Amino acid sequence: MKEQLRSLIATAVDGLIADGTLPADTRVEIQVERARDKSHGDYAVNTAMVLAKQARMKPRELAERLVAAIPDDPGVAGVTIAGPGFINIDITAEAAYTAVRDALSRGQAYGRADLGAGQRINIEFVSANPTGPLHVGHGRGAAFGGALASLLATAGYDLHREYYVNDAGRQMDILATSVWLRYLELEGESLRFPDNAYRGDYVRTIAQRLMHREEDHFLHPAEVVFAELPLDACEGGDKEEYIDTLIARAKTLLGPDAYEVVFALALETVLEDIREDLGAFGVTYDEWFSERSLTDSGAVDQALQRLDEAGHLYESEGATWFRSSAFGDEKDRVVRRENGAVTYFASDIAYHLNKLDRGYDQCIDIWGADHHGYVPRVHAAMRAFGHEPDQLDVRLVQFAILYRGSERMQMSTRSGQFVTLRELRDDVGADAARFFYVMRKPEQHLDFDLELAKSQSNDNPVYYIQYAHARICSVMAQLQEKGLEHDDANGDRHLTRLTEPHETELVSAIGRYPEVIEIAAAAREPHQIAHFLRELASHVHTYYNAHQFLVDDADLRDARLNLVLAARQVIRNGLHLLGVSAPDAM
Repeated sequence: MKEQLRSLIATAVDGLIADGTLPADTRVEIQVERARDKSHGDYAVNTAMVLAKQARMKPRELAERLVAAIPDDPGVAGVTIAGPGFINIDITAEAAYTAVRDALSRGQAYGRADLGAGQRINIEFVSANPTGPLHVGHGRGAAFGGALASLLATAGYDLHREYYVNDAGRQMDILATSVWLRYLELEGESLRFPDNAYRGDYVRTIAQRLMHREEDHFLHPAEVVFAELPLDACEGGDKEEYIDTLIARAKTLLGPDAYEVVFALALETVLEDIREDLGAFGVTYDEWFSERSLTDSGAVDQALQRLDEAGHLYESEGATWFRSSAFGDEKDRVVRRENGAVTYFASDIAYHLNKLDRGYDQCIDIWGADHHGYVPRVHAAMRAFGHEPDQLDVRLVQFAILYRGSERMQMSTRSGQFVTLRELRDDVGADAARFFYVMRKPEQHLDFDLELAKSQSNDNPVYYIQYAHARICSVMAQLQEKGLEHDDANGDRHLTRLTEPHETELVSAIGRYPEVIEIAAAAREPHQIAHFLRELASHVHTYYNAHQFLVDDADLRDARLNLVLAARQVIRNGLHLLGVSAPDAM
């Protein structure tokens, strides 16, 4: 309906251009919005106020000219002018019922839009280091990223979902060394586990797989492994220096081939676990992009060479620096260390350049809020390559805080004292977890209430919405039990019988769904869909409690069934977008 009204206003604007009221070069984006107050009509248009200056007229006077130029339309019941020049439009009941017809006829496609017009977007999310299982903090990024990708796809964008696998660098070396040390313990060696190693039970599990595959081929005496090491943190030393020295020792004793076996087994095991975990959470990807592939292909060196040739790199203190401060960052950044090794930032530069070189119109990165300081430097690198800043949209997600009663759960991957995403899913279910994660803006703090998420009450929003869907399914089951049939064509012919306030409110809500999709997609805010579904469910429950659907009057019965089936379709579509199921019974 909004598009139809936008077209009518556009025709009126063209008419005023033709008669000289508006300049020939007039350009305007016509905004048609739902009126907040029904007494002001169904829709409000501010075009007269926007164009008043160009027309050199008072907004209200221009509004009168526009209203006079609006073509007649069977869907428009009336047009009035309010305040300083708002144009308020009432639509006919027949036009409002079009939403019910559209929801039923289009089914799963209802709500889809062409806002994106096929623009290609690469959306990268979660991308947790493959050094351990996903925890509940990662879950929020997964739920938000998955929902945002579905929302944008629904709005007409061409989406490519990507997971950036950080399979290179120091953290993976720490994991590989941690696995090898647990392997030595399993082989009977007595040793003190480093303060900065990974300690979760999954490390022992990987070590057991290593021992099963390699038997004692990788065994070295503990006294050789730990000989002449610097002091660890618990001994008054530096834990970072200690673990780095131990990594170097592991590489030396094992040799390149054996160390790669340990490294690869640790990576493959954890990555397989992450894939399975996200898949069970309803989050899938089009591509798992390897960081190591950037180094192996020479992409990192090529990116740095391009920056160097453009004059954006310089040498200082034995390291190579990127002049990121020249592109909005607070200071310059090291891209190659004194020892010749490239930094993580250098790999990130190459990765983002790779994404843009693949022809995406925009890249969306979803990062944890603790990476906020990293945003300016990546934007700086993109500017240095000549790309527009808005080609990279970084969305920051606050980690959710999980509570068991009054006890706050720890989230440390290194210590192993954390609640995994799998444990959360087993506890409250994937539906509740995904919905709760996207109820609020991702940058807002979120306390995850386990007891509420598991409760079967109206206070639990996902239960409340799913129950509305199940209630409508129960109505159709009762229809069969009573030996009645639903004639949807007859219901369509008698939609005008739906004049009760609860019915007109539900019709209006169904009609708003495509508008909410476009607004939420433009703002990159899937939580708007969650809020809309809560409101729609409220209308369904209120209607269900106030009226009988299976009435003796077949015309009214069929019309009411068409209405609730349209509402069911919208609930189903919205829940699917958020990655939540729509059960037929509860």
